Amino acid sequence: MIKILKNMKHQWKAVIAIILLLFVQAICDLSLPNYTSNLIDVGIQNSGVEFATPAVLRAQEYASMQLFMTQEEKSLWEASYQQGEDGNYRLKDTSRDTLQNLDDNFTTPIAIHYMLTQMDDETKAKMQKQMAGADTSAVSMESVRAKIEEQLHTMGDSMLHSSAVAYTKSEYEAVGEDLGAIQSKYLWKTGGMMLGMSLLMAASAVLVGLLASRVGAGVGRDLREKVFNRVVGFSNAEVNRFSTASLITRSTNDIQQIQMVSTMLLRMIFYAPILAIGGIIMVLRTGANMEWIIVVAVLAILCLVGVLMAVAMPKFKLMQTLVDKVNLVAREILTGLSVIRAFGREELEEKRFDDANRQLTKTMLFTNRAMTFMMPVMMLIMNAVSVLIVWVSANRIDAGTLQVGTMTAFITYTMQIVMSFLMICMVSIMLPRAAVAAERIDEVVRTEPTIEDLPDSKTLENARGVVEFDHVSFKYPGAQDDSLSDITFTARPGETTAIIGSTGSGKSTLVHLIPRFYDVTDGCIRVDGTDIRRLSQHSLRAQIGFVPQKGVLFSGTIASNICYGEDTIDEAGMKEAAKIAQATEFIEEKHDGYESPIAQGGSNVSGGQKQRLSIARAIAKDPKIYIFDDSFSALDFKTDTALRRALGPKVKDSTVFIVAQRISTILYADQILVLDEGRLVGKGTHSQLMQSCEEYQQIARSQLSEEELSADYSGKAVKD
Repeated sequence: MIKILKNMKHQWKAVIAIILLLFVQAICDLSLPNYTSNLIDVGIQNSGVEFATPAVLRAQEYASMQLFMTQEEKSLWEASYQQGEDGNYRLKDTSRDTLQNLDDNFTTPIAIHYMLTQMDDETKAKMQKQMAGADTSAVSMESVRAKIEEQLHTMGDSMLHSSAVAYTKSEYEAVGEDLGAIQSKYLWKTGGMMLGMSLLMAASAVLVGLLASRVGAGVGRDLREKVFNRVVGFSNAEVNRFSTASLITRSTNDIQQIQMVSTMLLRMIFYAPILAIGGIIMVLRTGANMEWIIVVAVLAILCLVGVLMAVAMPKFKLMQTLVDKVNLVAREILTGLSVIRAFGREELEEKRFDDANRQLTKTMLFTNRAMTFMMPVMMLIMNAVSVLIVWVSANRIDAGTLQVGTMTAFITYTMQIVMSFLMICMVSIMLPRAAVAAERIDEVVRTEPTIEDLPDSKTLENARGVVEFDHVSFKYPGAQDDSLSDITFTARPGETTAIIGSTGSGKSTLVHLIPRFYDVTDGCIRVDGTDIRRLSQHSLRAQIGFVPQKGVLFSGTIASNICYGEDTIDEAGMKEAAKIAQATEFIEEKHDGYESPIAQGGSNVSGGQKQRLSIARAIAKDPKIYIFDDSFSALDFKTDTALRRALGPKVKDSTVFIVAQRISTILYADQILVLDEGRLVGKGTHSQLMQSCEEYQQIARSQLSEEELSADYSGKAVKD
């Protein structure tokens, strides 16, 4: 959870605003049950008479009311009233604060007085006789009050206040006050307050939802940006370590999980404690004395959620791994669809995907069923709690120690407290999956690329393009043996260096070391005399035009793909690059020409067209170092010859590397490197190697005729 919250630190202002709005929402939410209780107890049962202290009363009642008052109460009573012209006594100040203060002092005397007025004549006469002290020993007023007060307080404060209000109602009727008007006024006022609170609560909830969604979306955006920026800086070693399918899952599904949980955290986890604590405070204020029911309900919920978490937690952790597996299988099948069809393996691949899909579905169904089971049980607990409250309250209402409105408020507050714990438990069940996702994302973000710029890295100024391999050895991460061993040679501007060898001999590995897709294990590679590890990656790669073995195009247009490496190139330069790459003919045949769309991965062009556009992209960059990694393999002989002839003048001042399988592609190279199992076994021109290198001779004789073998190819290179 801490990792998820850390992602919100850049949006702390919105988080603070959400917390403040949640307090407003909670205050409104907690106030409504109290208003409902007042509507029942005050508005309906007490006819809208809210305070026990009467605002107006008759003169005889004013005097008799003081019979059971203490000296301090009498003084306050006399100071609060003044007699009007009609003989009735009226309060001098009828503000709410004053009435509340007077109620605190006069509720008990008023209730005692009301109790006496409700006595039958015989009981009343006996009481009056005791108080007068005519026939028996004198009984002090204090002791009589103490006895009556002891009986009254067994009813509780709520019922005591209600008894006092009953007297005030009767007195209002006696002086001619319109109780119907008083009741209507109170109901309208309280209803208006409830409506205002409801609207404010709704507005707060809407704003919280909006801000929480924005924060969640911002968290997702920041995480995607962070992961993408990190992955873009990865070398091939890090990409291979995680796998492309897993990186896609982490960048999409995992981040989506965190985004969703972040939104729920802000809306529920922050709100639930506020509501629970507020609900507990309000429950204690009701004086219903049924708090034990809440404890029972919360313990039942915690036990249920604890069991569910113990059962479902391992499945949540497994789910993300299974999503990875489904993505991996789907990606392999979709990218290799033509091969699958060619070999008639559709059924096998369908079964492989079905197995992965079923495992994920089975796990998701298990967790969903667990969650589905939880909700009915939760509702059963909540309804059982409501029934228990009504049953306990009914006995107390019947005994006169609890009011109906108080019971209603207690039920509502109890449901709010239970729902708060339910919200916390619901999110706590979702947190494990989000925690797994956060850990997977954090793993990517924490991974430092093995290829990084040094703090004092240099830039290439006025680059010439001289490339030197000085006793270079390389081993792939985790491999036991070297892929390249002790490679030494120099490639100069204006010369073509060709690399040939059997499959797996390390040809592509060698040229991948030049742009630092990997770093050498031993030795060093220098460009213009500087170790490339001391050059900034951007500066180094800015001088390289790289054409991969498999042509890679991006969604867009033909023009955007050709200009991909050089944004500032003009239209004439773009068309020249396409012409050299022998791509003009098929481009101009398209309806939109250079603005023709290219689908994702170049799926709407042929392999040869894709390769020529990749070559045009490198040419348009006009670099000092060209690397053609077996880039002519998809071209026919005629196109290959025309392309190399056109390419010659363009690269006359550049260093050219050509990785090839066909001897015919490299016959004119100034320098041919022959690799065998990662070792440099031959170096020289075609003619020299035909005399000194047995491995080269075997390759040449397998591809060329005797006439071609005996021809002189020295000094012509790509320029021819």
